[in-house]
Amino acid sequence: MGKIYVCSDLHLDHTNIIKYCNRPYADTEAMNKALIANWNSVVGEDDTVFCLGDFCLGNKDDIINFGKQLNGKKFLVLGNHDHGSRSTYQEAGFTQVYGEQVIMRFEELDTTIHFSHHRVADDKTHYLNLYGHQHDKPTDDDMHKCVCVELWDYKPVLLDTLIK
Repeated sequence: MGKIYVCSDLHLDHTNIIKYCNRPYADTEAMNKALIANWNSVVGEDDTVFCLGDFCLGNKDDIINFGKQLNGKKFLVLGNHDHGSRSTYQEAGFTQVYGEQVIMRFEELDTTIHFSHHRVADDKTHYLNLYGHQHDKPTDDDMHKCVCVELWDYKPVLLDTLIK
């Protein structure tokens, strides 16, 4: 079994995100190319990635095109900017598409993770909550870790790193 990665808020094809989050890209095309290259530089074909929402703001063809360029077995937790159909994301290569949150047990890591797009309130989870949406303004503590690409050098981050 390969490695397990997590990321959030790629916002592929979203021009305004460059300005909103002060991303270091000249334009959308440069950002898209860099995010895909960054993903593929760490994620191998046998690896797994949990993308916690806001994958792509493009149309159906864009979603499919970008998804097919990314290495690994991909899972998507839908974010507030993910407007494609479940079948579109599956055609893009996502093995499974979840609603805004899912709780998963990882026996090999002896841990349970609460994946979500928005940060889960303290009284709504008993597990480590990996979340997105807050971009470069996370509200992390021992039980909540933001995985937005702005915080992780615009790459997916190893799940092992987040649970240690």
